[in-house]
Amino acid sequence: MSLKDTLINQMRSVIQWDDPREHELFHCFTDRGDELKNASKLILQPGQGCIFTYEGKVEAVFEEEGLYEIKTSNVPFLTTVRKFMNAFESEHKTGFWFYRKADILNIRWGTRIPITYNDPVYSFPVNLRCFGNYSLRITQAVNFFKNILAGQKEYYVEDLQEVFLSRITQPISNYLANAKFSYAEIDSNIEKIAADAQEKTKTVFDELGFDVLDFRIEGTSFDDETNERINEISDVQAEAHAAKLAGVDFAELQKLKALRDAAKNEGTAGAGMGIFAGMEMGKTATSETPPKEQPKTDLRTQLKELKELFEDDLITEDEYEQKRKQLLSDL
Repeated sequence: MSLKDTLINQMRSVIQWDDPREHELFHCFTDRGDELKNASKLILQPGQGCIFTYEGKVEAVFEEEGLYEIKTSNVPFLTTVRKFMNAFESEHKTGFWFYRKADILNIRWGTRIPITYNDPVYSFPVNLRCFGNYSLRITQAVNFFKNILAGQKEYYVEDLQEVFLSRITQPISNYLANAKFSYAEIDSNIEKIAADAQEKTKTVFDELGFDVLDFRIEGTSFDDETNERINEISDVQAEAHAAKLAGVDFAELQKLKALRDAAKNEGTAGAGMGIFAGMEMGKTATSETPPKEQPKTDLRTQLKELKELFEDDLITEDEYEQKRKQLLSDL
């Protein structure tokens, strides 16, 4: 640096954050030198704050927009002359870290790995993914400056997202484990889950120096393994409901299905195994599925369900005619 450049830098009198970048949270004023004349001016625009450091210590935090005078021990020319033999470096170093004081809206988030908890109704592990957005405001700039920023020249929303995602998974997992939501109840309770999750993660943001203005879950999804379990449960429930509508016991229906499948296999062993499997499936379904009072079904629906069982070769023609006559006789 030439003597002329040094004199210009030490004569610097106005400090401000020019053209903040999108999603920029903190910005260090460094592009014009960091040795400032006595009584330099600091200008803060609306929505901006500034942390002022002097000789390695935080000396002041400016939070209101306006013009401020900065007092230092650097007197132009005198400092330059004294430090001429030391490459014009002064021990009176100052730093200005501007930060975004305005609300930071619609920050995207999503779980990197599924959140795992046990379904309270069906007792199987659920692997759930979530995504959404949140908004926040810096409330403790000095706390974040000292504990997270640690002298970095720039800090963006994307950097904060990494910190955030690494810290919220466990609180949300613990919440879902205690909330007792079955997989089928997740979507209908999405707003409550988001509100409770915001409360559970509040301490995480407080420690970082931020206030969460809102926290939203826009969507959820299950992994393939969970979806397979859900499909199996849905199939069993649908068959049980169809059997009930047709007036056929679910356990008997499973036996009939096993017999049909066994008939397609060659050999007595295959048929025997099919019958045994059908009986066991019927017993298991009967014991695990608590009886529920079903709404009364109209005759048209019962006849339709009965015909579908016949067309699927689950009952014989004689059984179909016998049951059909029974239903018609109840009129």
